[in-house]
Amino acid sequence: MFDLKGQLALVTGSTRGIGLACARALGRHGARVLLNGRDARQAERAAAALRQEGVQAMPAAFDVADTQAAGQALRALQARHGGIDILFANAAIQHRQPLLAFDLADFQRVVHADLTAQWSLAREAAAGMSARGHGRIVFAGSITALLGRRHVTAYTAAKGALHALVRQWSAELAGHGVTVNALAPGYVRTELTQALQDDEHFDVWLRERTPAGRWGAAEDVAAALVFLASREAGFVTGQILAIDGGLSATM
Repeated sequence: MFDLKGQLALVTGSTRGIGLACARALGRHGARVLLNGRDARQAERAAAALRQEGVQAMPAAFDVADTQAAGQALRALQARHGGIDILFANAAIQHRQPLLAFDLADFQRVVHADLTAQWSLAREAAAGMSARGHGRIVFAGSITALLGRRHVTAYTAAKGALHALVRQWSAELAGHGVTVNALAPGYVRTELTQALQDDEHFDVWLRERTPAGRWGAAEDVAAALVFLASREAGFVTGQILAIDGGLSATM
């Protein structure tokens, strides 16, 4: 089960953290993996590291937020490597600011990168998947789209819209053999959450608040992605799967 041999996967934002762990997991299950990041050298280093582990990994350097360049890059990648079978739209940016001090320009910048650019790239991938009659699109949602949290109004708005988009796209694409789902991670140990990990008060609060009693690991997210990317998940579409140790299920 969960054999991805013969599949080509693109994981955006995959030079480190959750994205890299997900690319590794897809590759270990047989997929050829395109690792994306804005920095070409970082993408090549990440791909080289995975190749040393036996994963068929190739760099795919482009900025997802530059919708025109990203679309061109995706078409070039497909011309070179074949059609994308699996897309994990993981790349995102964050801006933290209290709501009443949040500037409109920052709001628009985050929403463009985390929603509009995701829609644009995934739609490009969906066109090829639909023509071939098979595909898996998974968006990186967020627990903040399920439970409110201070200072992340733009990120929450974008992720909430992505959750809605998952349901709407599933209605349009399921008949073409394309499933559309999202993963909504809770608090995961990565470089981006290091400041929170180092905050003793927050660490204690999170462990007590989360039924599982721990932080998430990038591998927890990767395992769920492998399932949603697999042939076995062909009847699962339009779903938001929280990977949060029970945090969003309890008061």
